[in-house]
Amino acid sequence: MCTPAPSPTSDASGQLAEQLLSLTRRLHRAQRRHLEPLGITPAQSRLLRTVAHFDHDGRPPRMADLAERLDVVPRAVTTLVDALEAHGSVRRAPDPANRRVIRIELTDTGRSALRALRDARRAAAEDVLAPLSERQREMLGGLLDTLSAGPGGC
Repeated sequence: MCTPAPSPTSDASGQLAEQLLSLTRRLHRAQRRHLEPLGITPAQSRLLRTVAHFDHDGRPPRMADLAERLDVVPRAVTTLVDALEAHGSVRRAPDPANRRVIRIELTDTGRSALRALRDARRAAAEDVLAPLSERQREMLGGLLDTLSAGPGGC
């Protein structure tokens, strides 16, 4: 049985996928480089941002909330919280309504770290986007929005 030759469209799609993966890896490397002086890993940065998001809702998250939001196993969250707690960025606090429940709260150090993380992420993005003009960046943003929305545009 013969396998049909790939169509030019599938070759182009494969090439685009490779380019996107390469760009993602480059952005991750740039972020890691900019986060390193802060003593925070990209995974810890993501957890800190997630805690901050919950913090805005008025109730700090439980470990299970973080695991669900980050789509990781609870043990991974425990390791990240341990590291961020040692860094002074978060603290474990008992839930006032149920003392068996532990919530993860941002500290003042964590809030300061978030500001520094935002600056580091912007600098990393600028490293990657530097070759693009403002118009090209707008076009890229529109294309990425379209891709992020998925096939139904939702």
